[in-house]
Amino acid sequence: MTAEPRPAPDFAAELSTLARSTPNSGIVDIMNYGRAKEGLVRLWVGEGELPTPSFITEAASRGMAAGETFYTYQHGLPELRRAIADYHERMFGRPFSEDRFFVTTGGMHALDIAVKLITEPGDEVIVPSPTWPNVPAAVTVNRAVPVSVPIDYRDRRWVLDIDRLAAAIGPKTRAIALNSPANPTGWTADLDTLKAVLALAREHGLWILADEVYGRFSFKGEMAPSFHEIADDADRILWINTFSKNWAMTGWRLGWIEAPPAFAQAIENFVQYSTSGIPGFLQRGALAAIERGDGFIAYQNERVRQALAIMNQALAGANRISYAEPDGAFYLFLSVEGFADSRALAFRLIDEAGVGLAPGGAFGPGGEGFLRLCLARSEAQIREGASRLHDWLLRL
Repeated sequence: MTAEPRPAPDFAAELSTLARSTPNSGIVDIMNYGRAKEGLVRLWVGEGELPTPSFITEAASRGMAAGETFYTYQHGLPELRRAIADYHERMFGRPFSEDRFFVTTGGMHALDIAVKLITEPGDEVIVPSPTWPNVPAAVTVNRAVPVSVPIDYRDRRWVLDIDRLAAAIGPKTRAIALNSPANPTGWTADLDTLKAVLALAREHGLWILADEVYGRFSFKGEMAPSFHEIADDADRILWINTFSKNWAMTGWRLGWIEAPPAFAQAIENFVQYSTSGIPGFLQRGALAAIERGDGFIAYQNERVRQALAIMNQALAGANRISYAEPDGAFYLFLSVEGFADSRALAFRLIDEAGVGLAPGGAFGPGGEGFLRLCLARSEAQIREGASRLHDWLLRL
């Protein structure tokens, strides 16, 4: 006798509230739509087209060949942690202890751990917006609450109103998440702004989640202003950083978190129960990057400056377009007059202009009506993308 087949349950209905409420990536939606389009100029994602330099990949290969394929330190190889501390000493001209640095599976892992370290369910984290969508998402998936504070677009500049930031602080506020230089806008906090944010944190006993991933990509000097220039060991700051951008290592998934040494055991536990550590041979590549990679960073910076100049020239004569000249990072955040729906516009640009850009609405309330363009691409791609955008704008 054949048993009657059991009806398939509605598995989607059994997802947790958290799983059902976690937002989709608006950037990935656009990428999936245009991924198979032949000849598309892809300027939508936050990475360059350069492969990881050979001096980094060869160091990783040597580590693999030497048998570094076993479990290793949860907080990172001691040599790499010391090298990260030495890197900060070179940048900021004062000593740093390796006990403050912990290697993570990319900057996203560092951000997730940072939120876990300091928030309870229902705590609020202030997030200036537009911002990298993973910041409010990381707050949400850890059952805290992101509170958006707009970065205003005024006279072709992005401006963070400190008074508005202060007004958002309430009894449940636990932290301020500040990304500078900023993805997607290129806005970069000057030292006075950082001092004002730090003063608010000190006054209210708040933590600062300092995302300084793009700190070496500055259009106004070797590096952008940093909380490292004004903070002391008594300040409540967690720094989030990554190897991805500086050294063309996005696919390696390597980053670090800088935190008070008192957090060491908790960080090690979070690493153990999420990824159980970074492969040792990959960390050998990271060690080569941070010790020998300053020249590559300088090369990338020069390419981004040239890309910005090309875009500025191409878009100067185009109609109905507005953007702030970025101070840092490697993006243009563009607004096209008459197009309020950035997602619809991004789809249209793929079909009509052959250019893939990220929709500004994916970056929070302040981003709607804008599009993000990545400048960290080859000169040929930038010139072709600029030409196509210029021609499409003239046809409007």
